[in-house]
Amino acid sequence: MSDEIAIGVDLGTSYSCVAVVQDGQPMVIPNEWGELNHASCVSFLDDGSVLVGNAAKKNIIAAPEATVYSAKRLIGRYFFSDEVKKAQAVMPYTIVEGDNNAVRIQVHGQTYSLPEISALVLKEMKAVAETYLGREITKAVVTVPAYFNDNQRQATKDAGRIAGLEVLRILNEPTSAALAYGFGRDVNQRVVVYDLGGGTFDVSILEIGKDVFEVLSTAGDTYLGGDDFDDRIMTWLAEDFLAKTRLDLRQNKYCLQMLKDAAERAKIDVGQKGTADILCQGICQDANGNVMDLRNTLSNDQFNRMVMDLVQRTFKVCDEALQSARLSASEIDAVILVGGPTRLPIIRNSVKHYFQKEPLEGINPDQVVALGACLQAHALLDAHAETFLVDVTPLSLRIGTVGGYTEKVIEKNTPVPIDRSKTFTTSRDGQEKVKIRVYQGESNRAEECEMLGEFEFSGFRIGYRGDVKIEVTFEIDTNGMVNVSACDVETGQKTTTTLTLSSGMSETDIQRSIDATRQIQLAGHSSDLPSVA
Repeated sequence: MSDEIAIGVDLGTSYSCVAVVQDGQPMVIPNEWGELNHASCVSFLDDGSVLVGNAAKKNIIAAPEATVYSAKRLIGRYFFSDEVKKAQAVMPYTIVEGDNNAVRIQVHGQTYSLPEISALVLKEMKAVAETYLGREITKAVVTVPAYFNDNQRQATKDAGRIAGLEVLRILNEPTSAALAYGFGRDVNQRVVVYDLGGGTFDVSILEIGKDVFEVLSTAGDTYLGGDDFDDRIMTWLAEDFLAKTRLDLRQNKYCLQMLKDAAERAKIDVGQKGTADILCQGICQDANGNVMDLRNTLSNDQFNRMVMDLVQRTFKVCDEALQSARLSASEIDAVILVGGPTRLPIIRNSVKHYFQKEPLEGINPDQVVALGACLQAHALLDAHAETFLVDVTPLSLRIGTVGGYTEKVIEKNTPVPIDRSKTFTTSRDGQEKVKIRVYQGESNRAEECEMLGEFEFSGFRIGYRGDVKIEVTFEIDTNGMVNVSACDVETGQKTTTTLTLSSGMSETDIQRSIDATRQIQLAGHSSDLPSVA
C-alpha cells in the first residue's frame, strides 16, 4: 500500500466538496471553519486577490460583476450555443468570446477561460485538504455529470492541471455515488442514481455485486438543475412586483441578484417548512426616490405548480435510461438520491411515485459523490484494491460524412474503455487529404450533434474516388475522453490525434494559466504549505 494520498473532489455547479480515505474509511474534509460544502463561486477582489467558496458567494450581491458562479454550466461549451446565450441574459458577470468560439469570463479588464475559473475552485479544495491533512496534495479524482461530453470532460481535466492536480480519473457523478453507497456492503442490487444538482441532472442504472460496479445505462440533461427552480421563483417574484408597482426588477442586475438570493432561500424554506416568507429590504427606488421593499409568501402548492414541468423533465430522462438498460422501474432494487434539490418533498414524492419505492434514507445527497470519488482515488493508488468499475459512454460517437450527415461509430451506453474502427473511402478523384470531423450526439444530422473537433489526414495513396480506403479508429478511455486515429488501409500510413480543441485551450494556454494561477493568492489561505503534523 502506497503512503501517497489522493483526494476526491465533487466539482459541483452550486457547491463543491472534497473527501479523503483515512484509516480505511472515506470522510469529507472540513475547512478551518468546519464547513463541509463550499460554494463553487469565485470573487475577484480589487486588490488582486481572489475569494473562493462560501465567502465569495456573499459577494454575489455586493460585487456581482466580479463574482463568477454556475461556471460549470458553461465549461466546454461553444460561445454560440443556446446555453451560453441564456447565461448572458441572466448572469451579472461579462461573458465574451475567445479563440475557437470558446467562452471567456471578463472581470476587471482581464479575461479568464472556464477551466481557469474551475481551477480556482479546485485549488481551494486542494488548499482545504492540505490544511487539514498537513501535507501537499497533488493527485485527485474529479467528478463530472455522466452526460458531460468530451469537450466538457477535457475542460475539467485542464482545470485540474491548472490547479496543480494530477487528475487520476474523471469519474461520473452517479457512478461515484453508487461507489459510496456500495462501500463496505455485501449487496447484489440493481440501483438507480437520481442526481439532481444545481445545474445538471443525470440518472444512471448500475448493477452492484461484490466489489463490482457495472453501469448499465446513463442519461441526462446538462442544463437542468436547482438553478432552474430558483429561476421560476425569481420570475414569479419579479412579475408580481411588476404588477403591483410597474417596476421591473429584472432590468437592474443588482436587483436581479437580490431576487436570486431570495429565490434560493425561499426554495429551501418551502422545502423544509412548507411555506416561505420572502423579504428583500431596499430592493429598489420608485420614480420619486422612495426606497421600496419586496414582500411575498410562497406556499408549497404554489411552488409545486411552478416547477412540476421541470420535475417531469427528469422522468423523461429516467425513461430513456431504463429503456437503454432494457429494464422497467419495477426491476430496480434501490433508488439513491444525489444533489441538494433532492431534499425537496416534491422531488422525493415524485421519485417514490415513479419507481414505486422509497428512496434510500441515511445518504447525504451533498456529500455522497465526493465520498465515492475519494474511494476511487484511494483504489487507484492501491495496487491491491479489488473494486472493479465498468462505466459507459453517455453519448454516441460519430464521424461527419458528406452532405452534413454523420455516421455512428460507437453507440451510447457502450462500456468503456473501448476502441472501434470504421472504414471510409475518398469522395473525389485525386484527393490528397481528408478532413475528419468528430461528433457526439444521437442525430444523423451534424448540426444537431456536438462537434468535438476535426483534423486533417494526408499522406495516403492518391487514387480514384472510392478507391482509397481510410480506417478511422475511435478510442474512449476510462475518463470518457476520446482519441482518434486514421490509417490508409493499403499503405499503413497513420495519424493520431487527441481531441482537445474543444476546451478552447492549447497546451501553451494551459501552461500560461498554470503560471498565472500560481500567482493568484486565495484570500484566507497562506501561500505556504502548512507544517506537517
